[in-house]
Amino acid sequence: MKEFLMDLGFNIGLALSGLLGSLVTIWRSKKKMNVKEQAISLIAGTLSANYLTPLVISFMDLKDNTQFGVAFVVGFGGLKAVEYVYDKHFSKSEG
Repeated sequence: MKEFLMDLGFNIGLALSGLLGSLVTIWRSKKKMNVKEQAISLIAGTLSANYLTPLVISFMDLKDNTQFGVAFVVGFGGLKAVEYVYDKHFSKSEG
């Protein structure tokens, strides 16, 4: 199973760090979220941390031993992190 997840680019450690960051986001949220919004936030934070952490580490020229901390922060940022990376690096090429 671990090899299958790795083939999909899924790193369990990064995903767990992102999940925990997402949980903190939900806990700290001033806005009351319904269950659907909470689930979307958890999924977004987990997937963002899993797939964006290697990019953030590369862009910022960080060492690999920072990956779980970066994943937590990216998970904490959730959709905001995705929006930032997209706006910063991809939206300029569209228009």
